[in-house]
Amino acid sequence: MRYVWATGSHQGRIRDRNEDSVYPETSGAENGPIIVGVADGMGGHVAGNIASALALSTATEASPDSDVETVQRLVSANEAILDRVRGQQELSGMGTTMTLGRFLDDGTLELAHVGDSRCYLIHEDELRQVSIDHTVVAELVALGHLKPEDVDKHPQRHLVTRTLGLGPVKVQSETLSLEEGDRLLFCSDGLTSMVKNDDIRRIVTAGDDTEATVWNLIEAANSAGGVDNITVAVVDARA
Repeated sequence: MRYVWATGSHQGRIRDRNEDSVYPETSGAENGPIIVGVADGMGGHVAGNIASALALSTATEASPDSDVETVQRLVSANEAILDRVRGQQELSGMGTTMTLGRFLDDGTLELAHVGDSRCYLIHEDELRQVSIDHTVVAELVALGHLKPEDVDKHPQRHLVTRTLGLGPVKVQSETLSLEEGDRLLFCSDGLTSMVKNDDIRRIVTAGDDTEATVWNLIEAANSAGGVDNITVAVVDARA
């Protein structure tokens, strides 16, 4: 399988710095395996930008065709942040989400994630979230204590229950079999907190240009208020 991708990141309209990170930082096209990831340094915490950059650089240190599993890459990223904090106590409290995918030559996607940065699959113009949000509100919905339509109004809607860098972590994983024509969207919550799923679907199905899709999504988030950093990666599976 050949993969075509584009990535982009923007600090938004309110924040004075960008604490998100993305990998790769440039667009490209290659046969698998490739790795793509998004990390959202914890807003309001010390050095969130350091945490997200360190996590992604550690997770992608081993080449995509190595035998390092995707889950282990996030475990290593968590350990790297904890090690950095032990050596620099002034960084104590920094953390990050991460959603990381390894795209194999046979069309397999190995996905691992912690936090609320998402991965969506676009298949035959339908948008489906394949990652699971590690948030207070997602847990309340799963338990039947909160209706999905009330999530956006909940005062704890932005609180994550799992992060890298704040202690032992449980990494969630999924495996998908991709088909030619499938599109994957990785994003921080700076996109999903501003742009509804219906509008995301409209943008990601509007054309084949991955670069244009990335920046159209970022523009949509900024037009809706841009209250957080916005990071997006789009990957197309092609023959």
